[in-house]
Amino acid sequence: MITVKELSGGTIPPWIRRFIKQAGKNINTYQMIKEGDTVLLGISGGKDSLALALALSIRRKWLPVRYELTGLLINWVEHPIRQEELEKLESFFSSLDIPFQVKNAHMFPESFLGEFNCYLCSRNRRRILFEYAEENKLSKIALGHHLDDFVETSLINLCFRGDFSSMRPVQDFFNGKLQILRPLCTVRESVISKLERETDMPVAKTTCPNKESNIRNHLKPIISQLSHIDTLTREHIFSAHHFEKD
Repeated sequence: MITVKELSGGTIPPWIRRFIKQAGKNINTYQMIKEGDTVLLGISGGKDSLALALALSIRRKWLPVRYELTGLLINWVEHPIRQEELEKLESFFSSLDIPFQVKNAHMFPESFLGEFNCYLCSRNRRRILFEYAEENKLSKIALGHHLDDFVETSLINLCFRGDFSSMRPVQDFFNGKLQILRPLCTVRESVISKLERETDMPVAKTTCPNKESNIRNHLKPIISQLSHIDTLTREHIFSAHHFEKD
């Protein structure tokens, strides 16, 4: 198993180097991060957000461009991450030289009026990130959404809403005052899963009350079947959106 300490020290297998370079290519293609930026990382504790932090941290060492990273983990009071896992996450971010904070928040705020679904949960998490960014005068938030997330969102919108749209590599809010960045937008989930298996990233498994009914879990095997017909199915769906490049 490869340790994060080894990776940070420069001992990086070729396949992980390719992963980091792919994230870097996305950053350059969509002009995500520039000299002097401070980027807030939205951390869930899952493999995607930890992989994002790892890639952006190591990439900094390869570039003449300087940027700062800071991480915020939203810890749901109703389904908290165990203290032991939080301590491992703190050590992980310390080894990457990324300041890391934990904010406890309610998954089911009173404003939901007893309702709860994936959209409301996502909106709640985003609201907390936006408020934190505003309080700390940050204008860029990076999230760990990968290629499969883009494809699943595309199929959800197409099949159930009659609209061919998805999340975007760079998404502006409040007339451009705030941006959400998705540097892993062309990285397959299988690469991130391999990173979880073969490194000591301290992935924290959080409880999702809608795990069994989540439509994304039903779409994953369908996308896998389509990929048996054409191995580039995911990439084709992503490319069909013609996202603007700067």
